[in-house]
Amino acid sequence: MNRKWWKEAVVYQIYPRSFYDSNGDGIGDLRGIIQKLDYLKELGVDAIWLNPVYKSPNADNGYDVSDYYDIMDEFGTMADFDELLQEAHRRGMKLIMDLVVNHTSDEHKWFIESRSSKHSPYRDYYIWREGQNGREPNNWVSIFGGPAWEYDERTGEYYLHLFAVKQPDLNWENPRLRKEIYEMINWWLKKGIDGFRLDAINLISKVEGLPDDPNPQGERFPGSRFYLNGPKVHDYLHEMYREAFSKYDIMTVGEIPGVTPEIGRLYVDEDREELNMIIHFELMDLDCGSGGKWDVVPWKLTDFKKIMYNWYKGLKYKGWVALYLNNHDQPRMVSRFGNDGRYRVQSAKMLATLLHTWQGTPFIYQGEEIGMTNVAFDSIEDYRDIETLNWYNEKVKGGYDPERLMKAIHARSRDNARTPMQWNSGPNAGFTTGIPWIKVNPNYREINVENALKDPDSVFYYYKKLIELRKKHPAIVYGDVNMILEDDENIFAYTRTLDDDKLLVVLNFFENEVEFVLSDEVEFRDYKLLLSNYPVEGDLKRTILKPYEARVYKLF
Repeated sequence: MNRKWWKEAVVYQIYPRSFYDSNGDGIGDLRGIIQKLDYLKELGVDAIWLNPVYKSPNADNGYDVSDYYDIMDEFGTMADFDELLQEAHRRGMKLIMDLVVNHTSDEHKWFIESRSSKHSPYRDYYIWREGQNGREPNNWVSIFGGPAWEYDERTGEYYLHLFAVKQPDLNWENPRLRKEIYEMINWWLKKGIDGFRLDAINLISKVEGLPDDPNPQGERFPGSRFYLNGPKVHDYLHEMYREAFSKYDIMTVGEIPGVTPEIGRLYVDEDREELNMIIHFELMDLDCGSGGKWDVVPWKLTDFKKIMYNWYKGLKYKGWVALYLNNHDQPRMVSRFGNDGRYRVQSAKMLATLLHTWQGTPFIYQGEEIGMTNVAFDSIEDYRDIETLNWYNEKVKGGYDPERLMKAIHARSRDNARTPMQWNSGPNAGFTTGIPWIKVNPNYREINVENALKDPDSVFYYYKKLIELRKKHPAIVYGDVNMILEDDENIFAYTRTLDDDKLLVVLNFFENEVEFVLSDEVEFRDYKLLLSNYPVEGDLKRTILKPYEARVYKLF
């Protein structure tokens, strides 16, 4: 397998709106990120991924871009961005942008022109259709709820929006549009950025004719089979690679929902010249019931392990994955897969051990490195996420019990990850001197950066050790993965092997003490403990693991 900097990197994801506010307006900004670069350098990360900072009216917190060549007013100016890029590079850190090209804002100049007339040269930059029998052109449903079409009175036609009404889908069939997108990508790459995370990139190709979905299984999103991994998506991505990505030594990470390892491999197989790395969702769907993300069901560790191992085997020697258990679209990992009460610190460290010793590139979401948790606001009024609000309002209209809906929101809302970064125990967790755009999690007095930096046993310093460990052991990045105790419902254990470098990772995923017995199939003469989240006693071959215990051994 080819050695690349982006395989060896650890990426830190910043949600700029919630990271650090430098001017007291309650919204995080670019100058705030600049002020915290030394903190990230101390942690040891190699690259920063910024959620969108382009000009936007913020219908979906920046994922509705109105100008790809400018910076959102609340975040600062292009001069601020240039300084951020320079300062990150000066500290040896790379900067990855978020690229949103399945759709734009309805306030983008292309769409303003497109909707002005059926004869506009920009008309076919978007997907317009006549209605059918006084209704939408087809029965597709938006991912954010409601029909995927919006009627526009000016020209008497509907436009497609797979997300919010203010996020019209671009028409990738149009070569002029694609050329403009590649020019924009090259503009940013010439500026010196180090790559892109491509938002919802496998939605850009729609099936010709946009047919009705017969939907025999009663799926939640009728139409998705006609745009997920569409017929020309690989043609477009290869063209994007040829016209832009191939000219630079960059990281390209595709957010690609609705794929198996076999389909995922098509996007990241190094011979196909499309993307470097995939963000898949199979693990994020582990605890989703038939009602989708809001329908929380129990999960089994054997299923969790199977997903991880299947992706490893499916991409082995050919492709690469982003390793994550939370991000700006997902609940906090310690609340979802760990224990955010008594064992918050231990389970945060255990989950981090998995992410930083498996094969792939670890992505740390801001606050994860101090063990930030989900929030449970009492009122729907305190939530800001468009997906959460749309779902709640739709369900209340349908007669659902608001109390039950709030329970689901406490578990699943994207705002769980979007509450302000908790810097200290002062007002608003030190995030802003103003009124924060969304409330701070009330537990900030206990869980914050200032406390973490004072405590040598904190989650922060454990992350730092994991990052250092990964840099010292090539087996963690490039080594083979071999599972141990695959059928065990409590213990996740595996070896990582590259030539003479062999590591053993043992994780107790739950709060009960369990016995770990190492079979003779794992051969070694001696061992050394490299890292653990408890003081370790007993023999490696047969030992009792404490709640959420994690151990990493070097085997000789």
